[in-house]
Amino acid sequence: MADALPYKPKPGEIPTQPGVYRFRDADGRVLYVGKAKNLRARLSNYFAPLHTLHERTRRMVLTAASVEWTVVGSDVESLQLEYMWIQEFSPPFNVRYKDDKSYPYMAITLADEAPRVIVTRNRRIPGARYFGPYPKVWAVHDTIDLMIKVFPIRTCSDASYKKAMATGRPCFPGQIGRCGGPCSMKVTIEEHRAIVDDFVAFMAGGDQRFARDLTARMREAAAAMDYESAAVYRDRLQAIDAVLSRSSLVLAEDTDADLFGIAEDELSAAVQHFVVRGGRVRGVRATTIDKELDISSADVVDQVLQRTYGDAESSDIPRQVLVPRLPDDAAELEQWLQERRGKRVSLQVAQRGRKADLMRTATVNAQQALLLHKTRRTSDYTSRTKALTDLQLALGMDEAPLRIECYDVSHLSGTNVVASMVVFEDGLPRKDQYRSFSIAETTDDTDSLYQVLTRRLAHVDRDEAAAAAAETAVAAVDPADGESPVVTERKRPRFAYRPQLLVVDGGAPQVAAAARALEDAGHAEIALCGIAKRLEEIWLPGEDFPVILPRTSEALYLIQRLRDEAHRFAITHQRKRRKRDISTVLGEVPGLGDARIKALLRHFGSVAALSNASADEMTALPGIGPKLAAAIEQRLANR
Repeated sequence: MADALPYKPKPGEIPTQPGVYRFRDADGRVLYVGKAKNLRARLSNYFAPLHTLHERTRRMVLTAASVEWTVVGSDVESLQLEYMWIQEFSPPFNVRYKDDKSYPYMAITLADEAPRVIVTRNRRIPGARYFGPYPKVWAVHDTIDLMIKVFPIRTCSDASYKKAMATGRPCFPGQIGRCGGPCSMKVTIEEHRAIVDDFVAFMAGGDQRFARDLTARMREAAAAMDYESAAVYRDRLQAIDAVLSRSSLVLAEDTDADLFGIAEDELSAAVQHFVVRGGRVRGVRATTIDKELDISSADVVDQVLQRTYGDAESSDIPRQVLVPRLPDDAAELEQWLQERRGKRVSLQVAQRGRKADLMRTATVNAQQALLLHKTRRTSDYTSRTKALTDLQLALGMDEAPLRIECYDVSHLSGTNVVASMVVFEDGLPRKDQYRSFSIAETTDDTDSLYQVLTRRLAHVDRDEAAAAAAETAVAAVDPADGESPVVTERKRPRFAYRPQLLVVDGGAPQVAAAARALEDAGHAEIALCGIAKRLEEIWLPGEDFPVILPRTSEALYLIQRLRDEAHRFAITHQRKRRKRDISTVLGEVPGLGDARIKALLRHFGSVAALSNASADEMTALPGIGPKLAAAIEQRLANR
């Protein structure tokens, strides 16, 4: 493979000004669009020696046949042009967004003569003001039902409105009290417009003003003995309280902000967008992203903000945008947002207080969304079938791997070494067949893997022979002779049956150790591969270069989930073992029972902290005297 690309620009050809660049393939299709403050400095990274490039970047530049660039006047212009070209060309190597669903919104059609409130998924109604998105359609309808009790605006269709205005007879929703527009013959167009303005102002965050106003009117009516009007104001006030109770006050009442919680791995990212208006969460939107190239967390934030606000109305851009980390072009993004909004916008990282708490909530939601996204992909039958087929082709197997076992080694600074084995059958986990291993002595991870696989492979022929013998014993009794088959009790096999594929967590060294175990056990017919976490490469035995699966490949998602599940299971086993070990050690101290052991661990927070604690520090706990504390300290020192 040549180390230089044939389309590499000559020295000095690339300008040093800010701009946007595009990689194209031989057919002229745009593969990737990026921006740079200094085009020469940025593009030089792509034309470095090929062996130094990230595997996926190398695949992109080798697929490309040319690169072109456009110089712009400022960094903000490069940001705008990059967004426009990404929307126009949909380059396959840029990040890909997948909304979990088409979210419902509450929309007020302000461009109409008599605006109405509707539930819609269409974000392109001319002149409409949108609120949301809402997680469920019923949530929008419930909010509207409460809101029109306070602000009775039009809810009927355009056809009903035109018919009512032409005939002078109220529309049907108006007759049953469900429409408060001019078509109900209760208000004029001007009066209705004023109510609509109040409706919009309330939804935009000005809720306290209306609550205070209604309270004052209710008291005035009651003082004037106009109890009927007072009851109307009371009902409206209760409706306002019901609306506000659906979204608790999470930030200061004057806070208008968008908050983005992001969780990511090497292949995907999940975004939770919290819309906060008037200090309350008015909408939540979830998005998942497929990453084709290896991009940083800051670049993910950059792309998310561009996509969120690229086509947004000025009224949808808040005063404050909170993100988990600032992108490199934070100043340019802030200026771009200010130009789109027409007012000042601040781009910040939430570091402390209630904003940081809300950011943690959004991040937890994003982590759950990412896990759900990956789980759905591997649990769907069509996706599982494609994953197994793709894996068969990528690894050169004769048949699809219906049973896959994945192994991971975990240790604590070289001690307390354990390993895990997780099993997927037909692309789904078989948790009843998970196994864990304790490793007494080992030199490194490769030796640990060799030991574990040697122990597992020793059971392959033994368990299959035992299962075959049991079946033969049962078949030897013929039910036709009037006897019932007799099934004798037998010990459950340690493992079920041989896998078609073994996966190990690691790169070439780990795969070589696993291959040696297979060869020594006489089971070279079992396929083997390893997955290196940093680059998500698939390594095969004896190969100098890894197999690179597309980032959107179902096979890569399956392998990644196997690796993550094996890692989780190994860590869980190690934690249980550490807890059991320390409890056993402390249980040997005379006078120290289970309750006091739990109190010690709860007080110090970890085994390491307890081991480093002095006897004087232990005596601060109720029930731990100087003599007992000294005994604990001595026992832990001798552990």
